[in-house]
Amino acid sequence: MSDHRTLRAGEETIAVRKDLRVPMRDGVHLAADAYHAPGDTPRPALIAMSAYGKELQALALTTPPQRRPSPMWDGCIEAGDIARVVREGYVHVIGDVRGTGDSEGTMIGNYNAGGVPQGRDLYDVVEWVAAQPWCDGNVGMIGISYFGSMQVLAAAERPPHLKAVFVSGGHFDFYETTYHGGVMWFMPRAAREGRGGDSGIAHTDVKSRMIEQYSPEELNRLVEQRLADPDVAAWPNLVHVLKYPKNREFWFDIVMNHLDGPWYEERNPVNLAANTDVPVYLQIDQGRGWTVDGHIELFDVLKGPKKLDIGSYPPMQSRPWIEEHDTMFRWYAYWLKGVDNGIMDEPAVRVFVEGTRETVTGAQWPPKPVAHAPLYLRPRHKLSAEPERMGGEHAAPDGFYQAPLTVTDTVQSVSWRTEPFEAPTELIGTGAAHLYVEIDQEDTNLILRIWDEAPGGARQLLTSGYLKASHRELDAARTTEGNPYHPHTRAVPVEPGAIEEYVLRLYPFAATLLPGHRIVAELSNAEPLADAHNALLPPDAFHLPVGRPVTHKIHRDAAHPSRLVLPFTTAGAAQPHPAAH
Repeated sequence: MSDHRTLRAGEETIAVRKDLRVPMRDGVHLAADAYHAPGDTPRPALIAMSAYGKELQALALTTPPQRRPSPMWDGCIEAGDIARVVREGYVHVIGDVRGTGDSEGTMIGNYNAGGVPQGRDLYDVVEWVAAQPWCDGNVGMIGISYFGSMQVLAAAERPPHLKAVFVSGGHFDFYETTYHGGVMWFMPRAAREGRGGDSGIAHTDVKSRMIEQYSPEELNRLVEQRLADPDVAAWPNLVHVLKYPKNREFWFDIVMNHLDGPWYEERNPVNLAANTDVPVYLQIDQGRGWTVDGHIELFDVLKGPKKLDIGSYPPMQSRPWIEEHDTMFRWYAYWLKGVDNGIMDEPAVRVFVEGTRETVTGAQWPPKPVAHAPLYLRPRHKLSAEPERMGGEHAAPDGFYQAPLTVTDTVQSVSWRTEPFEAPTELIGTGAAHLYVEIDQEDTNLILRIWDEAPGGARQLLTSGYLKASHRELDAARTTEGNPYHPHTRAVPVEPGAIEEYVLRLYPFAATLLPGHRIVAELSNAEPLADAHNALLPPDAFHLPVGRPVTHKIHRDAAHPSRLVLPFTTAGAAQPHPAAH
């Protein structure tokens, strides 16, 4: 029996049906709250489902939106602006997925692929909501990040009453969400454990898929094998997770699965969405390249009506989440209310271009024709459109030595920069970095960040690339110029002292270098604890550093043409045009 009451939000009165029990086909009941305007008039419904707890989402009614770096920013308050949803004439249904919050059942593994698939549950939720007397049978979904991922899983099941979804900032390929170029990212830990700016999952009955799948003896063997990685063994939190996994089941599963393959692919929403025909609007902001990448990949496989909107830097929206609501309500007015507002007459792809701060449109990604062109690493820390002509005996390598962060807080790096650009130069798309590197260990991280440096030295991140050296193998069949593809299905140790070519994928971006600005490429094997970009991210948004001392030599001579390969739009300048040396 639900609890039907009213509450005040500012000057508005909102009716709320608390603790609705939504039946699943296997007899489990999920918990949900439904917020709407007073009265029994049937309305379209927008469903928000997550593992973060529906009671946390209710803070959207009482907590002013926070932007990073506010310490009050909580990455899990993501269901949307409840008061506005109600004001726009919808029922806002906020629920807990199974095994979390007030819901029954057990969740086994991320996206519940080892238990009941979340997409199947979401199908049942959509159809139950559509049948309620307070819903007019038209259902959409709402929410950012985890909530966005749930929308894709629901749409892939094609529930008859799900008329459209609006996905903002979702994460899809979960291997790529957690291992960037094979380098572990800590942000999923924060979402699952609840630390560093995230309340985390509202655990009630969640289990590790690894613990369910393996005998204790076999699991102990696999844990010791994972701890043989010096990067993992040097990080206290990971040692603790691997030795005591019971309260960190999801994070334990992710740490234990450091290679891509069936464990991730069977739960990959991009794979599940290949036959989706539900109308999908995809929105993502620049600054976190792997999520931009996932939205583009998803856009390319969707079969039904679709939109892709890539917004401006910086990367973190407010919490409680309030952005993008204007566009979302236009989308839902068209698909759920039948309002012909022209949104489907607009171009399918919209991209905000940093620098000029203009929006460009097109029918596909990239929205303009591009030609990939190189910028070569040269002596004296220069980037140039012309390759190096001297051999290694004269163009000696650049380099840096990085001690483990267990003994130093200093992150070393080496950088190269162009001369100032003379004319506006636009870049839109993916890129690559071909780096010839010699290391004295079996492995390292290569973290490359590409900056737009203004006169006076102010910098804004354009894009980044990550590659664990042992994951350097390329899939030749899927690799194209400026768009390399690494399978990440095995790790191959590096021969110390050997010069290897490493091809880093640079995440999609869109920017115009204005006159007087430079491109700066900055290479390290760890990340600064704080800088102009990381200050905008939650405290745990870093990558696992290398747990051994490594000397890096970056060769960039005639025989080793280390270079960036960047996507210059052909409508403007097809080649880079920095001032002459």
